[in-house]
Amino acid sequence: MLLLISPVNTEEALEAIEGGADIVDVKNPSEGSLGANFPWVIRRVREMTPDEMLVSATLGDVPYKPGTVALAAMGALVSGADYIKVGLYGTRNYEEAVDVMKNVVRAVKDESDAIVVAAGYADAHRVGAVDPMEIPRVAADSGADLAMLDTAVKDGKSLFDFMDMERLESFVSETRDHGLKSALAGSVGREHLKPLHDIGCDVVGIRGAACVGGDRNTGRIHRTAVRELKELIESF
Repeated sequence: MLLLISPVNTEEALEAIEGGADIVDVKNPSEGSLGANFPWVIRRVREMTPDEMLVSATLGDVPYKPGTVALAAMGALVSGADYIKVGLYGTRNYEEAVDVMKNVVRAVKDESDAIVVAAGYADAHRVGAVDPMEIPRVAADSGADLAMLDTAVKDGKSLFDFMDMERLESFVSETRDHGLKSALAGSVGREHLKPLHDIGCDVVGIRGAACVGGDRNTGRIHRTAVRELKELIESF
C-alpha cells in the first residue's frame, strides 16, 4: 500500500519527501477537499522531488464542465504531475462523471503516460455528487487508471463515518475487478491503516495525520509523522 501525503507548499513537500512518502500530492485545502494548487507550485515540487517519488496534483472539486477540466488536466501535466486527480464534485451521475473523465483521459493520454485518477466522495449525498460506488465503473469506462474516494465536506467526519469496511472492501474489490488501482482518503488516521491494507487498498491518502497537531487546516506536515506512517505501513 503506497502512502500519499498532501502538502500545500514546497516547505511541506520537503517534509513529505524527507519522511519517505511514496506520492507527494500537491493540493490546496483552502479551495476545497481536492482544491487545486498553482502550476508554479506543482512545477517546483516536481523539481525538488526525487525521480523515484511520484508527484500528484489535484485539479479541484471540479464542475460538470468537461472542456474546462480537460484544460486544467493539461496544466497539471505540463507542470510535471505524474498523477492527475479529478474531484468529481459537480457531476451528479454516472453519465456526467464519465463525460468529464473521458475528456481528461484524452487530454492526458494523448501527451503522456501520466496516471489519471477519478476521485469521488464517500459523502457525495451531502453535495449532490455522483454515488461513490459508481466511481470504479466511471474510472474503468472512461479509461482512467485509478478510482479514489475522499470526503467532500471537511467538518471532522471521516471516510468511515459514511462507509463501513464492508462497503470499502466492495469498492476496492470492484476497482480491482476492472483492472484498476484503488485509493482511499478522508481523515484517515493511524488506526485505519491496517484495516485498509487488509482489504487490498493500493494507495492511502493522508494529510491531517501527517501534520503537527493532526489538523489538516491549521497543522503543518512534519517528516517525523510521515516517517512513522510509512514505517507502520511497511510493518504490515
